[in-house]
Amino acid sequence: MNQTFGSTYAQAYDLLYLDKDYTAECDLIENVFHRYSDKPISRVLDLGCGTGNHAFPLASRGYEVVGIERSESMLAQAHNKLAHAPTKPKLSYCAGDIRSVKLESEFDAALMMFAVLGYQLENKDVLAALKTARQHVRTGALFIYDVWYGPAVLHQRPSERSRVIPTADGKILRIASGQLDASRHLCSVHYNLWQMSAKRIVSETEETHLMRYFFPLELHLLLECAGFSSLRLGAFPEFDRDPDETTWNILGVGRAS
Repeated sequence: MNQTFGSTYAQAYDLLYLDKDYTAECDLIENVFHRYSDKPISRVLDLGCGTGNHAFPLASRGYEVVGIERSESMLAQAHNKLAHAPTKPKLSYCAGDIRSVKLESEFDAALMMFAVLGYQLENKDVLAALKTARQHVRTGALFIYDVWYGPAVLHQRPSERSRVIPTADGKILRIASGQLDASRHLCSVHYNLWQMSAKRIVSETEETHLMRYFFPLELHLLLECAGFSSLRLGAFPEFDRDPDETTWNILGVGRAS
């Protein structure tokens, strides 16, 4: 996999996604728990936890959460937020590659949120990540993930987008552009990021994120090969709506067989 989420991007990450409604997403995750789980859920594994924006609120709601993250820079941000929390939830973070990490623990549910599965580019990478989830959950446990939905990606296609995010002493400018490799189900997204104080550029970086998008039948097959049955693919965040060509993101639910 390509190296992504370096220190400059990681430091700006939470500001870049300040408008992402993590509270509503955690509400939806809990709704899925209640709707599909065969037993009460108490322990949750968050694979590819980033800066902890799902792990931390879920832990604050009473779940025992372990977050796994490959990027040291993203993990540092997660640790920093936990260290400065007024109350300490049952939450721990570990550095690791979700394709190969091994913990001596069993969980009631595993998550791969914010397109984490899409960063696994080849079939072997996807299967390795899914098998990691399966190896760490009990039989009957839930697996919840969101990915880019292939029919919508091919219909809408990526375009150049820019964002300006105000900060305490200036602003952050990000420009993103994407290209498709339809034969491999990949989208190459190139990011340019500038942090500015007043009118002066204080840092700049660029990263290219390769993202895989998925189609329903391949998701069903990949989950089955990893030891999960597929329960539901719904639009994200409008989970009760079936996905279509307007649905760039979908939420999937599987159960450990």
